[in-house]
Amino acid sequence: MNIIASDSSSFDGLASMLEGYDCPAILVSVDYRILAINQHYRDEFGDVPLQQNKRCFEVSHGYSVPCDEAGEDCPLSATLQSGRKERVLHIHQTPRGKEHVDVEMLPIHDNQGQLLFFVELLRSVSVASVQDSSKKLVGSSKSFNRMLEKITRVSHSDASVLLLGESGSGKELVAHAVHQGGHRANNSMVTLECAGLTDSLFESELFGHVKGSFTGAHSNRVGLVELANGGTLFLDEIGDVPLSMQVKLLRLIETGAFRPVGSSTVKHTNFRLICATHKNLAQMVKAGEFRQDLYYRINVFPIHVPSLRERQEDLVLLTNTLLKRISKRKEYHLTDSAMQVLKQYNFPGNIRELNNILNRATLLTDTNMIERSTIQECLEIDRELDPLIDTSSASQSLSITDAGAGEDKEWLDLKTAEKRYLSELMAFHHDDKEQVAKVAGISLRSLYRKLE
Repeated sequence: MNIIASDSSSFDGLASMLEGYDCPAILVSVDYRILAINQHYRDEFGDVPLQQNKRCFEVSHGYSVPCDEAGEDCPLSATLQSGRKERVLHIHQTPRGKEHVDVEMLPIHDNQGQLLFFVELLRSVSVASVQDSSKKLVGSSKSFNRMLEKITRVSHSDASVLLLGESGSGKELVAHAVHQGGHRANNSMVTLECAGLTDSLFESELFGHVKGSFTGAHSNRVGLVELANGGTLFLDEIGDVPLSMQVKLLRLIETGAFRPVGSSTVKHTNFRLICATHKNLAQMVKAGEFRQDLYYRINVFPIHVPSLRERQEDLVLLTNTLLKRISKRKEYHLTDSAMQVLKQYNFPGNIRELNNILNRATLLTDTNMIERSTIQECLEIDRELDPLIDTSSASQSLSITDAGAGEDKEWLDLKTAEKRYLSELMAFHHDDKEQVAKVAGISLRSLYRKLE
């Protein structure tokens, strides 16, 4: 394709070509100039005055230099180096504010292989937000964006996903994002929390059972794999699946076939599998605690879910978002000094711990402003409940205890401390188990198990 830059009819033809894409698309020159845009782009991001020779990084980011010179990945620069299409996750300025956008850059060459232009395709990432959001993943840090880029790549496939990250880092929210971003989004995502389940309970939960198959089976029960048919099955804490049950899980994944407990009828199901764990499965395989064949089946596309320590730049955004989720009736804010305390804290419990701290803070404060002293008190509660938690990174600013003050302190064992904490929560919330589970940051099923 030989195109002369001054030939306006050629540009008209290229602009018409852009209308063939089902997403916002722009034509970019090798020196970053926007030459044409399609109607999808106008509808989603607004018009671009082409006569002003605007460059792509000026329009999308407000930069005066290309993205790679401003500390971000640049798909155009990457395409120039590789000679093939490249894909990058960016945060773009839009009429609605900053948004995550999946950018794909396609090079256009002439008949002699000379690079002429680029077609840039832009797809908004609907499962995440750079601003406060009640339902989406939120974040803009580099580690968050790396995770989000993997989510956008794998969502539209049926590949099994393994989410790896510390407890409390938000793996279940990531699983929902993968599900919502794919073609199964209109069907159910069914979750099984594998931690603490015996062999028989795991099998019954997963496959269902028929009436009379065991003591207490008073009626037929549909298993979660059957409920997940056409949708997604999320196995949380897959590392806790009993070794004896792993072979049955492997057969289910490989064939889609299963039998409810006590039944001779073989059923079939079709689901997308997402697993999550905070454990090192590779080490468990070496130790003989996890089947190697199952490990390779679930580890098709691993995604690292960063800890809160890895995404400190998101702390303010996460705090504001969580406060809005905690209380829809009253708008809470942290003072600058209170936020500074949080910024110096290590968060061994990650986002779940942050959520707990903010829940406590809204209960302890008498106004909508959460002061430094309130946050310090909330962190002191965590310290008392779990003496193993490392709060050394915040000790200087928190001034939680004076030197030597803890020498005569009588430390509780973890089980007793947890029991006391839950008892106090139950009393405070008048035995409202759903509210207690929310404040404690655990599932309702886990709460019932802990209260037994």
